[in-house]
Amino acid sequence: MIRHILGYLLEIYLLLLIARALLSWFQSSRSGFVMGLSAVLAALTEPVLRPIRKVIPAVRVGGTQLDLSIMIVFFVVQFLILPFLLR
Repeated sequence: MIRHILGYLLEIYLLLLIARALLSWFQSSRSGFVMGLSAVLAALTEPVLRPIRKVIPAVRVGGTQLDLSIMIVFFVVQFLILPFLLR
């Protein structure tokens, strides 16, 4: 029972990470709703992403920087979910 709840919470966290990454691509067309949603997603995901950013800085790609923290946390959570899915 606890295992299933934890698995579902990790899956929900993955969806939050995906939503945050997708919303970061559309910064120029932000409406009030999108800005509010983006703030909620940041509040929910930033406590996990911030320590990763301190260890692994953004990678410079051309004229922009690529933040790898979301990808790293995404793969770690996927790795954590795997045992829940196999049982």
